Amino acid sequence: MTETLFGGPTLPPAYPERAAWGTAPKLRAWQQEALDLYLAKSPRDFLAVATPGAGKTTFALRIASTLIDSGAVNRVTIVAPTDHLKRQWADAAAKVGIAIDPNFKNSDGQHGRGFIGVAVTYAQVASKPMLHRAKTEAARTLVILDEIHHGGEALSWGDGLREAFDPAIRRLSLTGTPFRSDTSPIPFVEYAEDRDGIRRSKADYTYGYGNALRDHVVRPVMFMAYSGQMRWRTSAGEEMAASLGEAAVTKDITSHAWRTALNPAGEWIPAVLAGADRRLSEVRRTVPDAGGLVIATDHEDARAYAGQLKRMTGESPTVILSDDAKASSKIEEFTASEKRWMVAVRMVSEGVDVPRLSVGVYATSTSTPLFFAQAVGRFVRARKRGETASVFLPSVPTLMALANSMEMERDHALDRPEKEDGDGLFNPEDSLMAEANREDKASDSLTKGKFEALDSQASFDRVLFDGGEFGTGGEVGSDDEMDFLGIPGLLDAEQVGTLLRQRQHEQLNRKNRKGPTAAETAIPAVPDHRMLMDLRNELAKNVAAWAARTGTPHGMVHTKLRTVCGGPPVAQANEEQLQARLRKLQDWFVGRK
Repeated sequence: MTETLFGGPTLPPAYPERAAWGTAPKLRAWQQEALDLYLAKSPRDFLAVATPGAGKTTFALRIASTLIDSGAVNRVTIVAPTDHLKRQWADAAAKVGIAIDPNFKNSDGQHGRGFIGVAVTYAQVASKPMLHRAKTEAARTLVILDEIHHGGEALSWGDGLREAFDPAIRRLSLTGTPFRSDTSPIPFVEYAEDRDGIRRSKADYTYGYGNALRDHVVRPVMFMAYSGQMRWRTSAGEEMAASLGEAAVTKDITSHAWRTALNPAGEWIPAVLAGADRRLSEVRRTVPDAGGLVIATDHEDARAYAGQLKRMTGESPTVILSDDAKASSKIEEFTASEKRWMVAVRMVSEGVDVPRLSVGVYATSTSTPLFFAQAVGRFVRARKRGETASVFLPSVPTLMALANSMEMERDHALDRPEKEDGDGLFNPEDSLMAEANREDKASDSLTKGKFEALDSQASFDRVLFDGGEFGTGGEVGSDDEMDFLGIPGLLDAEQVGTLLRQRQHEQLNRKNRKGPTAAETAIPAVPDHRMLMDLRNELAKNVAAWAARTGTPHGMVHTKLRTVCGGPPVAQANEEQLQARLRKLQDWFVGRK
């Protein structure tokens, strides 16, 4: 093991000062353990699964330097998903004395002099596998396959990787997220049958988010969930209304309510962005350079969200679009700056290292477990002990389930189980990885031409953390929301849990002091869910008509109705409360106060 590139093997404290990406001078305990295992086995193929932010790059570069110093290899090829990550790998390698050429093109034939190897993309390899095979055969080559799950995205990609790197004497595969939802085999990954006869990927070393959190290697993540009332018009011209995240509705209604919430013209997304910006301000009290990232569905929405943030903060966010040739340089500039916000169309969802990102807004309709884990991974990279992450998201069942299963470890399966897993990993309706990362389109099942978003209102729902749920709901801007937005930005996981339970207890006491309403103390009857849905739809239409007549935003109309009539938000209101609001609206229409 070299002393010149990385220093000695002494294990670090949990939170050493942040080193450049992939160049920590000391190994964390898991990295040392995995390295010892690798050196003991000296395998041709090795698969390491480690949660985003744990330090896979440092681990891989230590292996590379060890093999180079021992003479076991004299060439290194790094395969990454994107051009930006190629440069990121090359920069990290250069800092530890390994010269990697990220500018190599297939047409060049050979990499530049002075380099020991190249960094290429999966697509680059798939387009000219024989070229890369010739380069691999010409030297004792170590191939590092970053985010190896991309190797199964298309038959040509998998075949290309096998063709190109079959002659390599060493192959190190890395991934930080759950494997793919489909059954495309991933090259150089070993599969073994489980008790149910399902062939699943077999990692040589696994270091999950739960372990990393307990070791203080990654940040604890609080998920701030927002619900609210949505209204839209279907392609058939029918007006629909539903509460975001309402359980007793169809998948189509949930999907359209979700898309309605993300519509920049509504009131839901501005309210959530405002809450996220308030949370960022709180975090920046103790972490002055903390930044935020909004992950949008498409270019149009990204630009609209950026405009809303500029109006809120007075500062233009950094906007990252897939067709922008300067995207990589913009990410690097944002990383080195103290700007508040970056808005991106999915592409900043995997591997890109911006350690100061602390607050996120999940403003996309993509819901695969793989993409969700990649997106959340942008916020968990820790620099010092006590930093927390906050991710704002729509209160829909799919995302709530994913947020509650952050610590779950998954493997890639080549076979469908007889019954689909509850986490949706084997749901045949899930889009494939390529569709999940398609940057210019919304989810295929939710194209904009199929419905028209009419209006949306936001309400604070709850906080999800460490498998628990906290908060009793509340209006945007209420004390119930601010209790959680105002949580300090420097707390370890145990302190976060303690404070969340304390805030929950305070909210319950506050509500108990107010006492129950007459409706809440009445003997409950079995509610007629169809009637309640009809009343909600009727109320939404009447609120829309009054808003159009008076020029008052829908959310303010709902708030005034609640103030005058009492009761909870529309989604939780009973028949009597909804009828009372309808009667009050009728009074307003005829001129009665």
